[in-house]
Amino acid sequence: MPTTTVHFDAILFDMDGTLVDSTDGVVGAWELFAEKYPGIDVTEVLSSSHGVRTVENLRIHCGIEDPDELEREAERFEAAIVFNSKKDGRRGIVALPGVREIIEELLPVAKFPNPRWAICTSATRSYATAALKTAGVPVPDVFVASEDVEKGKPEPDPYLLGAKRCGVDASKCLVVEDAPSGVRSGRAAGCKTLALLTSHSREQVDAAQPDYVVKNLASVSMKRTETGVEVKINED
Repeated sequence: MPTTTVHFDAILFDMDGTLVDSTDGVVGAWELFAEKYPGIDVTEVLSSSHGVRTVENLRIHCGIEDPDELEREAERFEAAIVFNSKKDGRRGIVALPGVREIIEELLPVAKFPNPRWAICTSATRSYATAALKTAGVPVPDVFVASEDVEKGKPEPDPYLLGAKRCGVDASKCLVVEDAPSGVRSGRAAGCKTLALLTSHSREQVDAAQPDYVVKNLASVSMKRTETGVEVKINED
């Protein structure tokens, strides 16, 4: 297993599937929405919706076009994720392997004026905040949510904004992602990309052409430096 050591000015993390696992809640939310929107194939939706903003998924799969209705239903959907995550004995929203160790190391550089990491998520701020709190993952000062950008992943906007708010050049950042759309977003922003095999197959991830691929963050270690973060990657 080859080990690669690279230095970056900042680390830009996706949230769902990267830092936390909310699969149980997402399945429950889509099952709930299938009652109101007949014709939703939950299995098919789950295979293509990950890493895409909720409003865009609802437009695609539920046929909602009205902007105000989209916002209302997006809020209802994301509230349903949190509620359903522990329903019927489900395990809830939890931190993924390796996350706690990395965040513990990076916590001292989570705040302005010189933040060295950010979370850039396709989720809304209200849901993302609730999900992170439920999983016990702290929220850094640079926290880019769905409503902060006009165009979501796979467009580069979320990661360009994350780098900008960290005060660094995107080309000197590492994007950590699990979804092919997120990897493409990071690449489009000019960042290096680390893909995790937590939600998609190796074939799907490789198609997005990430720079590095690992099973999850247990295969990665990070260390604060005076100018950024040193990352050791044990590639699978």
